[in-house]
Amino acid sequence: MAHVRTRTGGLARFAALNTRWHRTALIAFLVIVLGHWAEHVAQAFQIYALGWPVHEARGLLGVAFPWLVHSEALHYGYALVMLIGLIVLRPGFTGSGRSWWTISLGVQVWHHFEHLLLLLQVVTGVHLSGRSAPTSIAQLVVPRVELHLFYNAIVFLPMVVGMMLHMFPSPVDRAAMRCGCALPAWRGIV
Repeated sequence: MAHVRTRTGGLARFAALNTRWHRTALIAFLVIVLGHWAEHVAQAFQIYALGWPVHEARGLLGVAFPWLVHSEALHYGYALVMLIGLIVLRPGFTGSGRSWWTISLGVQVWHHFEHLLLLLQVVTGVHLSGRSAPTSIAQLVVPRVELHLFYNAIVFLPMVVGMMLHMFPSPVDRAAMRCGCALPAWRGIV
C-alpha cells in the first residue's frame, strides 16, 4: 500500500505542473528557451555583424567556455529538455492555445531527432553522407548556424502564440482551464 501512495504522490506532483504550478513552470521553461535564443542570436551577431569566422562565433557562454559550442551532448541535452518541457506542460493547455503548443511540439520532435542523429554520429564516428563532421539531414542543404536559427524560430513562434492564447483565452477555453494562467480579459477598442 505504501508503494501505491508514493506512486500517487508522484503523479499528483506531475499533475500540479499543469494546474497550480503551470504558470510558474511555463515561466521557468520560457527563461530556459530565451537563454538558448540569446546564445543563437549572439552567435549570428558575431558572424554577420562583427564578421567573426563561424568557428570563432560561439555565442555568449561559448566565448568563456568554448567547449560548450562543440559539445554535441550539450546540444542534444537542450533539445531533449525542450521536448520534455513541451510534452510535460502540454496537458495544462486548452483549445487553440493547445493547438499552437502542439505545433511547436511537433516541430521539436523533428529538431530532437536531428540532434539525436548528430549525437549518434559523434558517438559512432560515422558521419552522414561521408562528411568530415557530424551533419543533420537538413544540414545537407542549410548551414548549421542558419538552420538552428530557423529551427529555434519555428519551435519558438507557435510556442509563444500558444502561451499568449493560454494567457488570454476565449471564454470557452477559459472555462476548460485547470490552471491559473489566464489573465483578466482585455477590455479595450476592438
